[in-house]
Formats: sequence, structure tokens, C-alpha cells
Amino acid sequence: MRILKIFLLSLISLPALAQEDEGEIIQQDPKAEQKIKAAHAAYITERLGLTPDEAEKFWPVYREYAQKRQAIRQQMKDAREKGTTEKDLLDLDLKIKQQQLDLEKDYSGRLQRVITPQKLMNLRQAERDFNKLLIRQIQQRQIQQERRQQQRERTQQRLQQRNN
Repeated sequence: MRILKIFLLSLISLPALAQEDEGEIIQQDPKAEQKIKAAHAAYITERLGLTPDEAEKFWPVYREYAQKRQAIRQQMKDAREKGTTEKDLLDLDLKIKQQQLDLEKDYSGRLQRVITPQKLMNLRQAERDFNKLLIRQIQQRQIQQERRQQQRERTQQRLQQRNN
């Protein structure tokens, strides 16, 4: 638990990050991305109560699943950037949802060979909770940056008033 807290606290020092659909987080900085990945792994491992043997088998399968899931989601982003029509986007959205479902079915079976069905069910909630926690920390970071900026501006105004 202590390691997890350290990872999560280190996330507060990350540069501003932006939220994407379905809780995805896009990193601007490779170091930030690595910190988030490490915190995610620690959080999921702890929440699921993975044994060292389970974790060793679980993470390669999970990472493969996450990469494929991201590639599927990228299709919609690419289509939007190309200026695809709304009708075509709707059709693509349904196609992507089916691809996501097929992927989840496939990897659900593969992951059940590594972890229990209960842990697999807990994985979904743990992922959502991690994303919420990360978003909350990002928002807090942005609020802190805004406050610092406002303080700098007030200080600058006072200095200007004194000089006038």
C-alpha cells in the first residue's frame, strides 16, 4: 500500500494531462506516461491482490489486450481527423463496439487462465477507479497551477502599482 501511495502522490507532480473518451489519458511527456503506467500496474496489482506468480502471467496478457484495445479506439480518432461524415462515423462506431466486444471476449478467456473470474470482474472496477483517481489528481494539479498563475499576476500588478 505504501508503494502505491508513493506512486499516486508522484502523479500530482506530472505536467498537465488531458482526458480522452472513456477515461483514457493522453500523456504529453514520456516520463509522465511511465509514471502513470507504473502507478497503474501497482494499483491494479494491489486491488486485485495478485500473487507474484499471477502478476508475472497477468501483465503480459493484459498489456497485449490494452494495446489492441487502443488500436481499435484509434480507428475512431483517425476517422474524425479525416473529416468522415456523421453517418459513416455512426457505422464505424458500431463496428468498433463489436470489435471491442470480440476483443474483450477473447482476452477474458485468456485472462481467466491466469486469474480467477472474481479478480477479472474486479479488474474492470479497478480500472475505472484508477482512471477516476488519475483524473481527480490532474484536475487538482490544474487548479493548483491556476492559483499559482493568479498569485503571480497579483504580485506583478502590485509591483506595477508601486512603480507608478
